[in-house]
This record gives sequence, structure tokens and C-alpha cells, in this order.
Amino acid sequence: MSKTPPAAAEFEPEFVAGLKQMFEEKIVFNQVLGLKITSLKPERVRGAVEMKHELIGHYAHQRIHGGVISACLDAMGGLAVMAAIGARHMDEPPEQRLYRFMKLGTIDLRVDYLRPGVGERFEIHAEVLRLGSRVASTRMEFTGAEGKLFAVGSGAYIIS
Repeated sequence: MSKTPPAAAEFEPEFVAGLKQMFEEKIVFNQVLGLKITSLKPERVRGAVEMKHELIGHYAHQRIHGGVISACLDAMGGLAVMAAIGARHMDEPPEQRLYRFMKLGTIDLRVDYLRPGVGERFEIHAEVLRLGSRVASTRMEFTGAEGKLFAVGSGAYIIS
């Protein structure tokens, strides 16, 4: 039976700090992307990436590379699953909940590119649609800083 994370749950500062360190520092590829967490809630996570020369996919138009968009959507989908798992196990200490993410992995990812990603800053939003005992399903959005939708994604993640 699937349990939806309670919307009212608030994470402890230790859990938030540990998850940010894991996501922004220990996952080295997220460092390469420059991906940062901007909001961490049990039901929805948000992140941002600043445009930089290394992320350009089309030099003449200064567009962000499609692979960067895909990687950001995937990473934020995984983060949403982490938040949902963390909320599901609020009875455990923060350190024990952070350890639960060692087995998390992407098993399916779909990305729909809607328009070219041109801008200085991009935002990524993700939410868990279903958190099962073995698999979680997510929905993600990649937008410009002003809210223009550039891509959407859906993912499935193994959690056990």
C-alpha cells in the first residue's frame, strides 16, 4: 500500500542540510551542472541552474544543451523521491533517513522538449505522483526564470 507524504510535515534543519550536502556536493555531476536546491518540501521540490558557457548546446543561439535539461529533470525527480521518502519515515532520525537514499536509481525517464532553452537562469520543479514500496513515479518541469515552460519530464525510480 502506498502512503502519500503528509503535506504538513516540515523537515528538521539537520535533514535539510544533509540532503543539500548530498545533492549539491557529493553528487559531483550536480556540481558540474551548477544545480542548487531552492525549496525542499515533502510534496514538491524546486531547484535552479545558472546558465554558463559549459552548458551551451547551440553556440549560435546560446541555448542550453538538451542533455543538461534532461539531467536536471532526472536529478530533481530523484530529489523529489528523496523528500517523499524522508517524509514517509519522519519517525526515524535524520541520519537514518538520509542513508535510505543509497539504493535510489533511475529506471525510466521521459523528456518532452517544448521550446529552446534560452536564458540566464532556469528553474526545475518536481513532485512525486506515487511512492510505492519499490518504485516511485515523478513529474518534473524545466522553466525559464520568468516561468516559461521549456521541457517537461516524467520518471520512475527504484527505491529498494
